[in-house]
Amino acid sequence: MSALFSPLRLGSLNLTNRIIIAPMCQYSADHGKATDWHLIHLGGLALSGAGLLILEATAVEDIGRISPGDLGLWSDETEAALGTVLQSIRRHSNMPVAIQLGHAGRKASSQVPWHGGQLIAIEDGGWQTVAPSAVAHAKGEHPPLALDEAGLQRVKNAFVNAAVRAHRLGINAIEIHAAHGYLLHQFLSPIANQRTDQYGGSVENRLRFPLEVFDAVRAAVPGDSMAVGLRLSATDWVDGGLDISQSKLFVQALQERGCDFIHVSSGGVSPEQKIPLGPGYQVHLAEEIKQHCSIPVIAVGLITDAQQAEDIITTSKADAIAIARGILYDPHWPWHAAAKLGATVEAPKQYWRSQPRDQKNLFGDTRIGQR
Repeated sequence: MSALFSPLRLGSLNLTNRIIIAPMCQYSADHGKATDWHLIHLGGLALSGAGLLILEATAVEDIGRISPGDLGLWSDETEAALGTVLQSIRRHSNMPVAIQLGHAGRKASSQVPWHGGQLIAIEDGGWQTVAPSAVAHAKGEHPPLALDEAGLQRVKNAFVNAAVRAHRLGINAIEIHAAHGYLLHQFLSPIANQRTDQYGGSVENRLRFPLEVFDAVRAAVPGDSMAVGLRLSATDWVDGGLDISQSKLFVQALQERGCDFIHVSSGGVSPEQKIPLGPGYQVHLAEEIKQHCSIPVIAVGLITDAQQAEDIITTSKADAIAIARGILYDPHWPWHAAAKLGATVEAPKQYWRSQPRDQKNLFGDTRIGQR
């Protein structure tokens, strides 16, 4: 039996296989509201045969959007729009759905990637960003406002409110976004966090606010029906930044608080990062984290081949693998991986006729008849 296609449990959530569709921003929302694009995009991914679909980074307040086109979940209107999309998807797919809840912090107010992705000035329609400290992401950028006590409470409440809305929508899991240079990662990293209060300085202080957010979200939704995990940038790839040893301390604290899974990524907090790109370039980070915790660990980053993914699982480098760009390029990646590994994968009955002649059990016990 293929290890990649064996079941996995994330807290209260059972997955039929260990292929996870990672969150991928689409920059196609209407002031936070999901649109027809999300129905088309997510509907296709929900038919892919993966074990779990994680919705793109979803802002918990409007100033927490990376771009004006980011998905949000901060109001009745954003909740209703996403609910409409999810209702349509669920008519045709039973794939579990998670949502990544995040706040962009000082990396908010950015152009969408196809318009350059740079900071939008306030006079050009952008907005004032917030962060742990009044330190800009890049030279020449307008600095963010340092969050005061009231601002910290507002952000924490925004995560809780979004989590409650996600639960009300019947979403199966929450992934708290503490990676890629966004707000919670900014608190974790000494590059962005230069506070002198209880939220800055030592690693224990820098972990404090992200842990408070996790605790608040975990307490806001039922553990018996909603898994809560976290995506982490395990290293900043910058000297003097967040590193793997500090990330291990963070993960240990999360595990003690009932975290259901860790999704291990890296980078994003500084333009000075030097990332050694290559196949599976982040897998060793997931492996190190896995050696220091007992909760499921998800590896991600240039995992493109079925055998590569299988080997990651069989050698216990991670408990699951996540794919993003690879499944945009090949929306039936799990089908092709199952065919290569001799496994079975779920497919919609409307597509059963596509099963290759030499793969009689690819889609399980299917029967097709016609006059």
